[in-house]
Amino acid sequence: MTVPTPTADQVELQARARELAEVFKERATEVDRTEQYPMQNAKELAAAGFMGMTIPAEYGGAGLSLYDVVLVVEEIAKGCGVSGRIVVDGNLGALSIIMKAGSEELKRHVAELVLSGDKPVIQITEPAGGTDVNAMTTTAEVRGDQVVLNGTKTWITGAQDSIVNVVVAKLIEDGEDKGLCAVYCEGDDEGFDLGKRNYMMGLRGIPEMDVHFNDLTVPRSNVLMFGLKDIMGRYNNQRVGAATVALGLAQAAYEDALHYTTQRQQFGHPISDFQGLRWRLVDMRLALDASRLLIHRAAASAALSGTGLPDPELAALAKLHAAENAITVSSTALQLHGALGYSRNIRVERLYRDARMFTLGGGTTEALRNLIGAQILKGVQ
Repeated sequence: MTVPTPTADQVELQARARELAEVFKERATEVDRTEQYPMQNAKELAAAGFMGMTIPAEYGGAGLSLYDVVLVVEEIAKGCGVSGRIVVDGNLGALSIIMKAGSEELKRHVAELVLSGDKPVIQITEPAGGTDVNAMTTTAEVRGDQVVLNGTKTWITGAQDSIVNVVVAKLIEDGEDKGLCAVYCEGDDEGFDLGKRNYMMGLRGIPEMDVHFNDLTVPRSNVLMFGLKDIMGRYNNQRVGAATVALGLAQAAYEDALHYTTQRQQFGHPISDFQGLRWRLVDMRLALDASRLLIHRAAASAALSGTGLPDPELAALAKLHAAENAITVSSTALQLHGALGYSRNIRVERLYRDARMFTLGGGTTEALRNLIGAQILKGVQ
């Protein structure tokens, strides 16, 4: 599969995103310090047309592709990783489930919220179940024409600040477990109770919350999708988005390191003149280009799939490579800054902390290796 070359319209889209990212760059340190959700950034993303880009035109969106989204996400994430994640959630994941399976009324309602800046949330992880999705205990019990949610979710990104929520739960009907389903609810619904906040090492501006469901009742029509395969298939586009945030953070760290090493003088020379450091810059560039190509390939596969979703194996490869190399690149950038890199006076220290999340969230690297390994060996043994 060939990697697409951005069109003139996509180059212009990137340029607009890059301009906004410069504004966010100036705010990112304060977002990290205060650990508060950057609502102003979300509103400005919406005003710029970067929230709900994938929403079809008939619902007020631009109907753009996953490839368009990743071009924007990388630029925004370079300026502010938290804002990059908002763009991902504002276009992929939970939103794609709703726009695929929701009623006309729900689609229009959610489109209005997202296009005005609300960041959709997908709720999967539980205290006793993360990677093992089938072990979840949250239930959606059918009671006539209604469904009642009960259970607890954890590490829910942005639940404190979002209206739109999609909750993955076990569907219970007539006392029988019918398997997993995705249920739409809203953050101000009765029975949607926020628990403790889990304070994080990085990406501190999006609160990671516990959420308790206590007889939260919604219409049965709010059950949007059935079965782990279909639900997680929709999650694959968010996985590509997460990979792109990791890439944007790493690219920012590389650019800071490149600038610093060409300016910092030791022994009468810029430290970039020393072969050992120059080779590190080359390795960083190589890792970034490889991650970008894998991400763009995965994004391009969505347009060829007939479903609008990326190939699961290509999505996993992109996420695995980008996540691991974001840690390596940002760590190297920190090292190249010397003691300055370890201080909070410059952003490299924050970029390193932010990048560390991506081998954990959205599928651990161990789980992704298992997924990829199964695909490699399929039909061989």
